[in-house]
Amino acid sequence: MLKIVPDPPHNNHSLEDTIIQATEYALCAQTVAHQAVLLQPKSPVSLLIMAAIHEMEALRILLESALIQVQMPAEPQTAH
Repeated sequence: MLKIVPDPPHNNHSLEDTIIQATEYALCAQTVAHQAVLLQPKSPVSLLIMAAIHEMEALRILLESALIQVQMPAEPQTAH
């Protein structure tokens, strides 16, 4: 018998892998938006696209900061 609803995809990614993938998606979205502005620089929506590019850059900075925090080794605890 065939299943009507497929099983959800297995997510075996670490937090680090997920942040890296999110950063790559943000970069791709930023590149597409930048290309849209280059193709239609005088378009009335170009200001909105530029604002989206700015927000995606801020998102990438936050994701890179989170990635650095995930990659940092845990500081050793001192026994008192």
